[in-house]
Amino acid sequence: MEQILQHLQKIERLIESQNLSQKAVLNFDDACTYLDVSASHLYKLTSARQVPHFCPQGKKLYFNRQELEAWLQRNRQSTTDEQADEALENMTSKKRNNNSSNSKKQ
Repeated sequence: MEQILQHLQKIERLIESQNLSQKAVLNFDDACTYLDVSASHLYKLTSARQVPHFCPQGKKLYFNRQELEAWLQRNRQSTTDEQADEALENMTSKKRNNNSSNSKKQ
């Protein structure tokens, strides 16, 4: 019986998360769930104006899901492969620039 209850709770959470992904505007509770943060943490973020939000009537907070996605994806960290590729590209472009400036001098 307990296993059935656990499975039902898991299904309920999956349905809720699916519903959140289809909503364009999230209320405060939805945003907490979507961001996986506590209510107090989200209040701190909104009061410090660190997360984009709307307050149309001066009391309730609402969030644009796409803006939250963009906010979550800020400060991306490059992989070591990407950093190596960038370093190689920088070295190659410097070499090209040096060669072209040397040929212009001659």
